[in-house]
Amino acid sequence: MAREQHRQDSITGDGYPGDQQSLRSRRALSRMSNQNYPQFNWSSTPAEQDEEGSSGPTRDLRSSPLPMALKRAVWQVQQMRVPVVSRKQRKTKFLQNFKQSAVGLIHFFSLWRKSLQKIGGNFGGGVQSYFLLLRFLVVLNFVSFLLIAGFVIIPSIVFRSVGTNLVNSTGPEECMAYDPNPQGLVLFYTYFLDLLSGTGFMEYSYLFYGYYNTMMKEDMNFYNIPLAYLFTAVFYFAFCLICIIARMGTAARVAVATGGSAVGNYSMIVFTGWDYGCLGDQATKLKQKNIHYRLQVDLEEQSIKKRAAALTLYQKIFLYSLRVSMSFVALGLIIAAFYGIFKATNFSQTKSGEEGILGLFFEYLPSIVITAGNFVVPFLCDQIALLERYAPSTTVIVALLRAVFLRLVSLGVLLFTLWDQITCTGDTTKADCKLCQYSSKYQCWETRVGQEMYKLTLFDLLINIAVLVLVEFPRRMVVDNWSNKVTQWVGRQEFVVSSNVLGLVYGQTVVWTGTLFCPLLPFINTLKFVILFYCRKITLFYNCRPALKTFRSTTSTFFFLVVLLFGWILATVVMVYSIAEMHPSMGCGPFRFFPNMWKIVPNSFYNLSEVTQEFLFFIGSQAFSIPLFAISCVVMGYFIALASVYGKSVALLRAQLKLEGRDKQFLVKQIEQLSQQFQIPKLHAEAQD
Repeated sequence: MAREQHRQDSITGDGYPGDQQSLRSRRALSRMSNQNYPQFNWSSTPAEQDEEGSSGPTRDLRSSPLPMALKRAVWQVQQMRVPVVSRKQRKTKFLQNFKQSAVGLIHFFSLWRKSLQKIGGNFGGGVQSYFLLLRFLVVLNFVSFLLIAGFVIIPSIVFRSVGTNLVNSTGPEECMAYDPNPQGLVLFYTYFLDLLSGTGFMEYSYLFYGYYNTMMKEDMNFYNIPLAYLFTAVFYFAFCLICIIARMGTAARVAVATGGSAVGNYSMIVFTGWDYGCLGDQATKLKQKNIHYRLQVDLEEQSIKKRAAALTLYQKIFLYSLRVSMSFVALGLIIAAFYGIFKATNFSQTKSGEEGILGLFFEYLPSIVITAGNFVVPFLCDQIALLERYAPSTTVIVALLRAVFLRLVSLGVLLFTLWDQITCTGDTTKADCKLCQYSSKYQCWETRVGQEMYKLTLFDLLINIAVLVLVEFPRRMVVDNWSNKVTQWVGRQEFVVSSNVLGLVYGQTVVWTGTLFCPLLPFINTLKFVILFYCRKITLFYNCRPALKTFRSTTSTFFFLVVLLFGWILATVVMVYSIAEMHPSMGCGPFRFFPNMWKIVPNSFYNLSEVTQEFLFFIGSQAFSIPLFAISCVVMGYFIALASVYGKSVALLRAQLKLEGRDKQFLVKQIEQLSQQFQIPKLHAEAQD
């Protein structure tokens, strides 16, 4: 009876089992259980979900722990609905798609992309960083040539065809006697000599400063050739500085993110270093070799640090004494090279009147001495750096700094020697400089400086090709075909990154120094670097073996750009001094009427309208400059504080990675101890059985 009464009580008015209280409790339990599973907004697309943000309980479909079949079904339901997209959403989506397409197109047409990937896979990131710097300089020089051609060369060609050339009649007649065109018959081989030395038919052409004159035509005052020449040179230097700093910022971010503790770097290489976009066996093998080189660099540096930490006090004193003494030896070699360049340049200028092959030799004598010193002294400095027992990356940086000091200061010695002879050691009261404010032997001294830079650029290219054909290929053939102790000891050559990078920096510094006096020099340097890329690629794959000691490419890339910045600073000093202090030649060039090149700026300023003058005066006044300076300081302070916060965050994350690694090592040791404890009784029991 009790069971029958309980059954009747459990029947509702409609004849269904269950009371209202139990039904509500089941619904509540159902809602609670559904909250534990991923919730989706089935009526919206993923784009709409991104616009809505995280305001609701919905979750991203990709991050949901569901089977692929269910995810596919959810995606199909979402795609069946036609979303209502606003104009703002359509515009944002169009801009995002355009940006992705542009980035993909630039990446697809990037210069030497497959070659760089192959180089990085076979020889590591250190060698690849050299070729990346070479590609950067090729693009930089080509864009610079387009800038100079658009604002100086093409307008000069157009206005020369329709304008009249003004002749300077204000200066002494002896200072205006400049006629580089050869008179009478010229032998055929003379054209070849002129091509190599930049004289003769090459001297009075668009290649050098002296050909760009002040051209005018009535009712055609809308373009000022001298002002365009000066401002283009200034903007060219500013453009190169911006490109270098931008690339340095990218390299610094990579170095900060990857160049710290090796514990975190191992994890990053192993777990995030693989490129899942690799297609084909060749790309996969190249990526495997690249990861192998990166791990090898980290292991070598850690082993060197451990050996350095294990040194005794006497060993450390001996090591530091050895490094100091080797530094003095390297400094002595560099000073000897400077003295040789100074003497060779003076001798070459005294023999400048010679003709024929002997005259060509005297013309190229400074270039020959500079190239010989840049080949011998850096080689000896590399051997000295090996004796000092630095880490691989530190060895590259130390050798690079010594060699760059040699090359840049050797170029400075050459320029100082030319300045000494052009300006009579800065004393314009001397007999040679009293009449023209510069030496009367240099009727167009700007073209003479441009010729020296042109010869340095051309000679550097010829030397690289000659070394490839006459030294590197024969060495490889002898080593591969003859087997004896001498060839085994010599072996195939290694691709020395520091000296090759220094060659790029030296060549680019020469171009920066000579662009004011030789406007087509960036284009010549573009062709030179393109040829140099293929020459270096050929010698790398056919004549070189992989380096026995690799080095980290992230820090080295940053230092390469720092060294390049040093070259830019040297060239900027030369340009500023030439514009502001030295008297232009009176017989050639667009500044023949002015006491210095900068004088064209105030003269052109006072020819502007009053409104433009007032606006420019306001920009240069304190009312504009002080607020601009204050705003710049605030912005710089914000970015410095932001960088400091990011640096502290990176340091904390690295410390956390170290602690987690130690915790894992501790847990592994505990597991090993426990496993040994549990295995001992088991082994005793098996022995008793």
